[in-house]
Amino acid sequence: MAGIKALRKIQLGRETTAGTAVAATTIWRGMGVLDDQREVIFPEEDIGYLSGVDRTYIPKYLAGMTFEEVEATFEQLPHVFEAGIATATPTQDGTGSGYIYTYTFPTTAANTIKTYTIEGGDNQQAWEMEYSHVANFALSGVAGEAWKVSAEWVGRQATPTSFTGSVSLPSVEEMLFSKTKLYVDDDSGTIGTTQISNTLLEANITVTTGLVPQFTADGNLYFSYLANVAPEVLLEVVFVHNGSAHTERTNWINETARQVRLLCEGSALSTPGTSYSYKTAIFDMAGKWERFEPLDERDGSDVVSARFRARYNSTAALFAQFVIVNELTSLP
Repeated sequence: MAGIKALRKIQLGRETTAGTAVAATTIWRGMGVLDDQREVIFPEEDIGYLSGVDRTYIPKYLAGMTFEEVEATFEQLPHVFEAGIATATPTQDGTGSGYIYTYTFPTTAANTIKTYTIEGGDNQQAWEMEYSHVANFALSGVAGEAWKVSAEWVGRQATPTSFTGSVSLPSVEEMLFSKTKLYVDDDSGTIGTTQISNTLLEANITVTTGLVPQFTADGNLYFSYLANVAPEVLLEVVFVHNGSAHTERTNWINETARQVRLLCEGSALSTPGTSYSYKTAIFDMAGKWERFEPLDERDGSDVVSARFRARYNSTAALFAQFVIVNELTSLP
Protein backbone atom coordinates (compact mmCIF):
# COMPACT_ATOMS: atom_id res chain seq x y z
CA MET A 1 0.00 0.00 0.00
CA ALA A 2 1.24 3.48 -0.82
CA GLY A 3 2.10 5.80 2.03
CA ILE A 4 -0.65 8.23 3.05
CA LYS A 5 0.22 11.64 4.49
CA ALA A 6 -2.73 11.62 6.87
CA LEU A 7 -1.30 8.43 8.39
CA ARG A 8 2.05 9.99 9.24
CA LYS A 9 2.82 10.36 12.93
CA ILE A 10 5.59 11.22 15.39
CA GLN A 11 5.92 9.20 18.57
CA LEU A 12 8.22 9.98 21.49
CA GLY A 13 9.87 7.85 24.15
CA ARG A 14 11.95 9.22 27.03
CA GLU A 15 15.26 7.36 27.24
CA THR A 16 16.54 6.00 30.54
CA THR A 17 20.09 5.74 29.19
CA ALA A 18 21.08 8.27 26.53
CA GLY A 19 21.37 6.50 23.19
CA THR A 20 19.57 3.31 24.20
CA ALA A 21 16.35 3.23 22.19
CA VAL A 22 13.05 2.83 24.04
CA ALA A 23 9.45 2.26 23.07
CA ALA A 24 7.29 5.31 22.45
CA THR A 25 4.97 6.49 25.20
CA THR A 26 3.26 9.51 23.63
CA ILE A 27 2.39 11.11 20.29
CA TRP A 28 3.64 14.55 19.29
CA ARG A 29 0.65 16.63 18.20
CA GLY A 30 2.35 18.30 15.27
CA MET A 31 4.05 17.62 11.97
CA GLY A 32 7.50 16.59 10.80
CA VAL A 33 9.44 13.90 8.95
CA LEU A 34 12.58 12.07 9.98
CA ASP A 35 15.68 12.83 7.90
CA ASP A 36 18.45 10.23 7.51
CA GLN A 37 21.52 12.47 7.21
CA ARG A 38 24.16 9.86 6.48
CA GLU A 39 26.52 11.02 3.74
CA VAL A 40 27.63 8.68 0.94
CA ILE A 41 31.13 9.65 -0.25
CA PHE A 42 32.37 8.98 -3.80
CA PRO A 43 36.20 9.22 -3.54
CA GLU A 44 38.10 11.18 -6.17
CA GLU A 45 40.51 8.94 -8.08
CA ASP A 46 42.28 8.71 -11.46
CA ILE A 47 41.72 5.12 -12.59
CA GLY A 48 41.19 5.34 -16.38
CA TYR A 49 37.38 5.67 -16.42
CA LEU A 50 35.63 8.73 -17.84
CA SER A 51 32.53 7.61 -15.99
CA GLY A 52 34.16 6.90 -12.67
CA VAL A 53 33.20 3.75 -10.76
CA ASP A 54 30.76 3.04 -7.97
CA ARG A 55 33.22 2.98 -5.09
CA THR A 56 31.61 4.59 -2.03
CA TYR A 57 31.78 4.72 1.73
CA ILE A 58 29.80 6.19 4.64
CA PRO A 59 32.06 7.90 7.23
CA LYS A 60 29.41 8.61 9.86
CA TYR A 61 25.74 8.35 10.76
CA LEU A 62 23.48 11.22 11.77
CA ALA A 63 19.75 11.89 11.66
CA GLY A 64 17.43 14.79 12.30
CA MET A 65 13.82 15.83 12.47
CA THR A 66 12.23 19.25 12.20
CA PHE A 67 9.18 19.65 14.37
CA GLU A 68 7.35 22.06 12.09
CA GLU A 69 5.71 25.15 13.54
CA VAL A 70 2.58 24.15 15.44
CA GLU A 71 0.45 25.54 18.24
CA ALA A 72 2.34 25.37 21.54
CA THR A 73 0.55 23.59 24.39
CA PHE A 74 1.03 23.50 28.14
CA GLU A 75 1.24 19.71 28.04
CA GLN A 76 3.75 19.14 25.22
CA LEU A 77 6.06 22.16 25.24
CA PRO A 78 7.99 20.59 28.15
CA HIS A 79 9.22 17.81 25.83
CA VAL A 80 11.14 20.41 23.82
CA PHE A 81 12.53 21.98 26.99
CA GLU A 82 13.51 18.60 28.47
CA ALA A 83 15.55 17.71 25.37
CA GLY A 84 17.07 21.16 24.95
CA ILE A 85 17.42 22.92 28.32
CA ALA A 86 17.33 20.52 31.27
CA THR A 87 15.48 17.63 32.86
CA ALA A 88 12.89 19.04 35.24
CA THR A 89 11.50 17.38 38.35
CA PRO A 90 7.83 18.40 38.58
CA THR A 91 6.71 19.68 41.95
CA GLN A 92 3.12 19.86 43.12
CA ASP A 93 1.87 23.38 43.76
CA GLY A 94 0.89 22.99 47.40
CA THR A 95 -2.21 20.79 47.57
CA GLY A 96 -3.43 21.97 44.17
CA SER A 97 -3.73 19.96 40.97
CA GLY A 98 -0.99 21.95 39.24
CA TYR A 99 2.54 20.63 38.74
CA ILE A 100 5.43 23.03 38.21
CA TYR A 101 8.15 22.24 35.65
CA THR A 102 11.12 24.62 35.97
CA TYR A 103 13.80 24.88 33.27
CA THR A 104 16.79 27.00 34.27
CA PHE A 105 19.35 27.70 31.56
CA PRO A 106 22.96 26.80 32.43
CA THR A 107 25.46 29.42 33.54
CA THR A 108 28.61 28.05 35.20
CA ALA A 109 27.92 24.32 34.77
CA ALA A 110 26.21 22.23 32.10
CA ASN A 111 22.69 20.90 32.61
CA THR A 112 21.56 17.30 32.23
CA ILE A 113 18.94 16.90 29.53
CA LYS A 114 16.52 14.07 28.77
CA THR A 115 17.21 12.33 25.47
CA TYR A 116 14.41 10.79 23.44
CA THR A 117 13.79 8.01 20.97
CA ILE A 118 11.68 9.43 18.15
CA GLU A 119 9.59 7.29 15.81
CA GLY A 120 8.48 8.87 12.54
CA GLY A 121 6.97 7.72 9.28
CA ASP A 122 3.67 6.68 7.74
CA ASN A 123 1.59 3.56 7.11
CA GLN A 124 4.26 2.28 4.69
CA GLN A 125 7.38 2.55 6.85
CA ALA A 126 8.50 3.89 10.22
CA TRP A 127 12.00 4.87 11.33
CA GLU A 128 13.41 5.54 14.77
CA MET A 129 16.12 7.94 15.91
CA GLU A 130 17.79 7.42 19.29
CA TYR A 131 19.78 9.91 21.42
CA SER A 132 17.44 12.61 20.13
CA HIS A 133 17.96 16.10 21.50
CA VAL A 134 16.97 19.64 20.53
CA ALA A 135 19.61 21.76 18.80
CA ASN A 136 17.43 24.86 18.58
CA PHE A 137 13.81 25.90 18.98
CA ALA A 138 11.61 28.93 18.53
CA LEU A 139 8.48 30.24 20.22
CA SER A 140 6.52 32.89 18.37
CA GLY A 141 3.31 34.71 19.13
CA VAL A 142 1.09 37.26 17.43
CA ALA A 143 -1.87 39.01 19.04
CA GLY A 144 -5.08 37.20 18.15
CA GLU A 145 -3.34 33.85 17.55
CA ALA A 146 -1.85 30.99 19.54
CA TRP A 147 1.79 30.75 20.54
CA LYS A 148 3.63 28.57 17.99
CA VAL A 149 6.62 26.31 18.58
CA SER A 150 9.10 24.74 16.19
CA ALA A 151 12.20 22.69 17.00
CA GLU A 152 15.19 21.10 15.31
CA TRP A 153 15.95 17.65 16.72
CA VAL A 154 19.19 15.73 16.13
CA GLY A 155 19.78 12.02 16.77
CA ARG A 156 22.37 9.33 16.23
CA GLN A 157 20.92 7.48 13.25
CA ALA A 158 17.75 6.56 11.37
CA THR A 159 16.83 2.89 11.66
CA PRO A 160 13.83 1.17 10.02
CA THR A 161 11.36 0.03 12.67
CA SER A 162 7.69 -0.51 13.41
CA PHE A 163 5.66 2.02 15.34
CA THR A 164 5.09 1.24 19.00
CA GLY A 165 1.45 0.19 19.16
CA SER A 166 -1.40 1.41 21.35
CA VAL A 167 0.13 4.78 22.21
CA SER A 168 -2.54 7.12 23.53
CA LEU A 169 -3.16 10.51 21.94
CA PRO A 170 -2.56 13.07 24.71
CA SER A 171 -5.03 15.80 25.60
CA VAL A 172 -3.57 19.28 25.16
CA GLU A 173 -4.47 22.94 25.63
CA GLU A 174 -3.16 25.67 23.34
CA MET A 175 -1.30 28.66 24.74
CA LEU A 176 -3.06 31.80 23.48
CA PHE A 177 -0.85 34.80 22.83
CA SER A 178 -3.51 37.36 23.72
CA LYS A 179 -3.61 35.88 27.23
CA THR A 180 0.07 36.74 27.63
CA LYS A 181 1.30 39.60 29.82
CA LEU A 182 4.62 41.41 29.42
CA TYR A 183 6.63 42.59 32.42
CA VAL A 184 9.87 44.59 32.27
CA ASP A 185 11.81 45.47 35.43
CA ASP A 186 15.18 46.84 36.54
CA ASP A 187 17.82 44.23 37.27
CA SER A 188 17.66 45.24 40.94
CA GLY A 189 13.89 44.79 41.10
CA THR A 190 11.63 41.76 41.33
CA ILE A 191 10.90 40.26 37.95
CA GLY A 192 7.20 40.23 37.12
CA THR A 193 6.41 43.43 39.03
CA THR A 194 5.93 46.05 36.30
CA GLN A 195 3.41 45.10 33.64
CA ILE A 196 3.70 46.81 30.25
CA SER A 197 0.11 47.04 29.01
CA ASN A 198 -1.31 47.78 25.55
CA THR A 199 2.15 47.58 23.97
CA LEU A 200 3.17 44.06 22.89
CA LEU A 201 2.00 43.01 19.41
CA GLU A 202 4.38 40.16 18.63
CA ALA A 203 7.11 38.17 20.35
CA ASN A 204 9.60 35.64 19.07
CA ILE A 205 11.93 33.69 21.36
CA THR A 206 14.75 31.80 19.65
CA VAL A 207 17.01 29.44 21.55
CA THR A 208 20.20 27.77 20.40
CA THR A 209 20.68 25.13 23.06
CA GLY A 210 24.44 24.71 22.68
CA LEU A 211 24.13 20.91 22.45
CA VAL A 212 26.66 19.68 19.89
CA PRO A 213 27.19 16.01 18.89
CA GLN A 214 30.78 14.87 19.32
CA PHE A 215 32.21 12.20 17.03
CA THR A 216 35.16 10.27 18.46
CA ALA A 217 37.10 7.18 17.41
CA ASP A 218 35.35 4.67 19.67
CA GLY A 219 34.30 1.94 17.25
CA ASN A 220 30.99 3.43 16.11
CA LEU A 221 29.95 5.60 13.17
CA TYR A 222 27.41 7.57 15.22
CA PHE A 223 28.33 10.37 17.64
CA SER A 224 29.67 9.42 21.06
CA TYR A 225 28.23 12.09 23.34
CA LEU A 226 26.91 15.65 23.48
CA ALA A 227 29.07 18.66 24.30
CA ASN A 228 27.23 21.48 26.03
CA VAL A 229 28.62 24.76 24.73
CA ALA A 230 27.27 28.27 25.17
CA PRO A 231 23.49 28.55 24.68
CA GLU A 232 21.95 31.65 23.11
CA VAL A 233 18.56 33.12 24.00
CA LEU A 234 17.09 35.96 21.96
CA LEU A 235 13.77 37.77 22.26
CA GLU A 236 12.43 39.82 19.36
CA VAL A 237 9.34 41.94 19.89
CA VAL A 238 7.08 44.34 18.05
CA PHE A 239 5.81 47.18 20.23
CA VAL A 240 3.18 49.82 19.72
CA HIS A 241 5.27 53.00 19.63
CA ASN A 242 4.04 54.48 22.90
CA GLY A 243 5.62 55.78 26.09
CA SER A 244 6.53 52.30 27.32
CA ALA A 245 8.31 51.49 24.06
CA HIS A 246 10.18 54.79 24.23
CA THR A 247 11.29 54.01 27.80
CA GLU A 248 12.81 50.72 26.66
CA ARG A 249 14.44 52.45 23.70
CA THR A 250 16.10 54.81 26.19
CA ASN A 251 17.25 51.80 28.20
CA TRP A 252 18.79 50.44 24.99
CA ILE A 253 20.65 53.70 24.37
CA ASN A 254 21.89 53.74 27.96
CA GLU A 255 22.84 50.03 27.92
CA THR A 256 20.65 49.48 30.96
CA ALA A 257 20.22 45.88 32.10
CA ARG A 258 16.60 44.71 32.22
CA GLN A 259 14.57 41.72 33.33
CA VAL A 260 11.81 40.59 30.98
CA ARG A 261 8.94 38.23 31.76
CA LEU A 262 6.33 36.86 29.37
CA LEU A 263 3.53 35.15 31.29
CA CYS A 264 0.76 33.21 29.53
CA GLU A 265 -2.19 31.76 31.44
CA GLY A 266 -4.62 29.11 30.26
CA SER A 267 -7.67 27.46 31.76
CA ALA A 268 -8.26 27.18 35.49
CA LEU A 269 -6.60 24.28 37.28
CA SER A 270 -8.98 21.71 38.74
CA THR A 271 -7.75 22.67 42.20
CA PRO A 272 -5.93 25.99 42.76
CA GLY A 273 -2.52 25.71 44.38
CA THR A 274 -0.39 27.96 46.54
CA SER A 275 1.16 29.88 43.63
CA TYR A 276 -0.95 29.08 40.57
CA SER A 277 -4.65 28.93 39.78
CA TYR A 278 -4.30 28.50 36.01
CA LYS A 279 -2.19 26.52 33.61
CA THR A 280 0.78 28.80 33.09
CA ALA A 281 3.84 29.36 30.93
CA ILE A 282 6.51 31.82 32.10
CA PHE A 283 9.51 32.93 30.06
CA ASP A 284 12.01 34.91 32.17
CA MET A 285 15.16 36.53 30.79
CA ALA A 286 17.78 38.96 32.04
CA GLY A 287 19.97 40.93 29.66
CA LYS A 288 20.01 44.06 27.55
CA TRP A 289 18.31 45.44 24.49
CA GLU A 290 20.59 44.85 21.51
CA ARG A 291 18.75 46.74 18.78
CA PHE A 292 15.77 49.02 18.18
CA GLU A 293 14.75 49.27 14.54
CA PRO A 294 13.47 52.43 12.79
CA LEU A 295 9.77 53.14 13.14
CA ASP A 296 7.40 51.06 11.04
CA GLU A 297 3.65 51.29 10.49
CA ARG A 298 0.77 48.92 11.09
CA ASP A 299 -2.84 49.82 10.34
CA GLY A 300 -1.94 53.50 10.49
CA SER A 301 -0.21 53.30 13.87
CA ASP A 302 3.54 53.50 14.40
CA VAL A 303 5.24 50.38 15.70
CA VAL A 304 8.83 49.55 16.57
CA SER A 305 10.70 46.24 16.51
CA ALA A 306 13.41 45.44 19.06
CA ARG A 307 15.77 42.62 19.95
CA PHE A 308 16.68 41.62 23.51
CA ARG A 309 19.69 39.38 24.13
CA ALA A 310 19.63 37.34 27.33
CA ARG A 311 22.84 37.35 29.33
CA TYR A 312 23.56 36.43 32.94
CA ASN A 313 23.04 39.36 35.30
CA SER A 314 24.67 39.03 38.72
CA THR A 315 22.35 41.55 40.37
CA ALA A 316 19.25 39.66 39.28
CA ALA A 317 21.04 36.28 39.55
CA LEU A 318 19.33 35.34 36.29
CA PHE A 319 20.20 34.34 32.74
CA ALA A 320 16.99 32.70 31.52
CA GLN A 321 14.40 30.43 33.07
CA PHE A 322 11.22 28.94 31.61
CA VAL A 323 8.41 27.53 33.76
CA ILE A 324 5.41 25.44 32.74
CA VAL A 325 2.48 24.64 35.03
CA ASN A 326 0.07 21.92 33.92
CA GLU A 327 -1.76 19.02 35.56
CA LEU A 328 0.66 16.25 34.55
CA THR A 329 2.31 14.51 37.49
CA SER A 330 5.00 13.40 35.02
CA LEU A 331 5.60 13.71 31.30
CA PRO A 332 4.30 10.73 29.30
